[in-house]
Amino acid sequence: MAYPWHLYLMAAMYIFAGIMHFIKPKAYLRIMPRYLPNHKNLVFLSGIAEVLLGIGLCFALTKNMAIYGIILMLTIFLLVHFYMLSDKKAAAGIPKWILLLRIPLQFGLMFWAYWYLRF
Repeated sequence: MAYPWHLYLMAAMYIFAGIMHFIKPKAYLRIMPRYLPNHKNLVFLSGIAEVLLGIGLCFALTKNMAIYGIILMLTIFLLVHFYMLSDKKAAAGIPKWILLLRIPLQFGLMFWAYWYLRF
């Protein structure tokens, strides 16, 4: 089945984001909440999850499961977004207005994924 081009765009976005966990792990390690254990493993696992979920979007057999996985993953990633708002060091030098903008963007990404369940 041929899906709309923007589903493949979403897939590429998650695959790229996941690969970046391996290319620039320090960027992700900087924003990990202190209360979570094993930061390196979590960055590695989240990168794998993003790549696999992005690939999963491209196949009829795995598309819906990947969508639910993406929504769950984005929900978990909200912990990082709220943590980054908690203090100046956690913000990693990112302006507060950008950090605040990321919260509704995260929900927009969840809705975008959810929208593809109808295909």
